Amino acid sequence: MKLYAIETGFFKLDGGAMFGVVPKSIWNKTNPADSNNMCTWGNRLLLIEDSNRLMLVDTGLGDKQNEKFFSYYYLHGDATLDRSLKNIGFHRNDITDVILTHLHFDHCGGAIAREGDQLVPAFKNAHFWSNADHWSWATNPNPREKASFLKENILPIQESGQLKFVEDVKNPFGSDISMRYANGHTESMMLPQVEYKGKTILYMADLLPSVGHIPIPYVMGYDVRPLVTMEERHSYWNEIVDNEYILFFEHDSVHECCTLQRTEKGIRVKDIFNLDEI
Repeated sequence: MKLYAIETGFFKLDGGAMFGVVPKSIWNKTNPADSNNMCTWGNRLLLIEDSNRLMLVDTGLGDKQNEKFFSYYYLHGDATLDRSLKNIGFHRNDITDVILTHLHFDHCGGAIAREGDQLVPAFKNAHFWSNADHWSWATNPNPREKASFLKENILPIQESGQLKFVEDVKNPFGSDISMRYANGHTESMMLPQVEYKGKTILYMADLLPSVGHIPIPYVMGYDVRPLVTMEERHSYWNEIVDNEYILFFEHDSVHECCTLQRTEKGIRVKDIFNLDEI
């Protein structure tokens, strides 16, 4: 097995929304905002090469939305999914599996491409993996999340016949890759956990957007159940420290991976490093 961090560029979101009730005077030290209160975030994906399978975790925003839509998010940076794949010798048609942690547009927008008037899978040879509970939640969206669950990102996956649910297949990704779950950010968000080189790597998705979010109360304003998120973080953080897991960041614009440790102030960052340093 080999793992790759796939950079797809940067975007911006309001710092206050990303840190909820945490005052700007605190979060601005770790995630500095611009004059419009916007902070820069990454869309870093995880590529897993394992035997004859090439598995991609999440897809980023994609490029099929209109200019007005993207103007809200200030996309920037030179990295793209195709360029990052090419740099390591792959093409999107080599992807056999796309694991979608959840169906918010910044995580699954790149799953579907626009070809003329048609919306088609951007990964023609891949199965797309979700779970039944989250799929139902996303396709019958609540008013709070409706703007994040865009039907053009979701329904064409099912219409293509390439959709699969992880619970329908025993060990769908092999014995070294399992799915963990969290329900505070959205219903049944999946966190892939990978056994790699004697280490356990946990893909954090939106349970932990950045190193700056490590203190347990630093919960995003986007979370539908913030108190549940705090309970999940408390449980996960202790497990992570006790078992020396490595955390992989999707949205931290600077840091790829870290470990955690207990301190007098609670659980905090220990070491920060890149995936290829493991």
